[in-house]
Amino acid sequence: MIITIVAGARPNFMKIAPIIHAIQKAQDKKRNISYRLVHTGQHYDKNMSDTFFEELNIPRPDVNLGVGSGSQAEQTAGIMIAFEKELLRNPTDLVIVVGDVTSTMACSIVAKKLNIKVAHIEAGIRSWDLTMPEEINRMVTDVLADYYFTTSEIANINLKNIGVKSDRIFFVGNVMIDTLLANMKRLKKPEIFDSLGLEEKKYLMLTLHRPANVDESEKLKALMSEIVNNVRGLPIIFPIHPRTAKIFSELGIQANNLHIVAPMGYLEFNYMVKHCKAVITDSGGITEETTVMGIPCITLRDNTERPETCVIGTNELVGNTPKVIKPILNKLFSGNWKKGNIPELWDGKTSERIIDILLGLQL
Repeated sequence: MIITIVAGARPNFMKIAPIIHAIQKAQDKKRNISYRLVHTGQHYDKNMSDTFFEELNIPRPDVNLGVGSGSQAEQTAGIMIAFEKELLRNPTDLVIVVGDVTSTMACSIVAKKLNIKVAHIEAGIRSWDLTMPEEINRMVTDVLADYYFTTSEIANINLKNIGVKSDRIFFVGNVMIDTLLANMKRLKKPEIFDSLGLEEKKYLMLTLHRPANVDESEKLKALMSEIVNNVRGLPIIFPIHPRTAKIFSELGIQANNLHIVAPMGYLEFNYMVKHCKAVITDSGGITEETTVMGIPCITLRDNTERPETCVIGTNELVGNTPKVIKPILNKLFSGNWKKGNIPELWDGKTSERIIDILLGLQL
């Protein structure tokens, strides 16, 4: 069995790492499986891509399509043109796509038009918010895929509701958590921890990048003001996304307890999350990691594609208006934050289950 694995953006790298490791284990057992790793180049900043391959012990991609930036349409078209050429040059039995980035959707379309089967890892996830490009990517991919690997029973239901047959849905758990658990003992303390005099559970982590939070300057200023003024003087560490940095630099926001830092590598970032008091974010993936690590998480969004992190885990979905900040931080500092539990099958063995299932299929 020959598999083509697609990676395009930062979250993909954490998700493909355990898949590759599971394939390598199967190869050690003389199983008939090989892979080709295709990096579309959707994210091209070194801090957002190359370092992840080094940190997570993933072999260098067999090819980098080098698509780079552009509008949604330009990027999708560029990926499709380049990936079609890649598949014609390198035939495969199956294309694995992960998550919900543009590369996931674009490569699924190309593979299906070439009559190649597609497996979607993290299938069935929905926010029901069509203003999010990621939601459109998920929906299109889930219409086209042949095999669906899911993180929760909620995702299974979503897929069945659009007519996917049960025998094509495989509830396997969460590959992102495979990577987190595999690297927990390798987490690396960044220099800023000591240089800023940080103490365990006495600082907060902040990440913001979604247009609804960062594109309107007055909205972003108001959010930041509420956060800075209601964390009771604790340091706020803000590894700033390149997209957010361009907007943020024009606002002149400054506070003694606000520390703007460059994007961190996976091992350093999760070290900071593991030892912080809480995370404030608009990311999806971080809410999964905080749930497993038992760290309070405040999500500044009106919806989430990962409701299990709220229902079972440590995440609170609070909306993204400035007025929500003070009450939720008061709740955090009152000591009444929910303890949370770890969702079913988020046990570090998801990737091995996926490869075992694929090897049992007649492709």
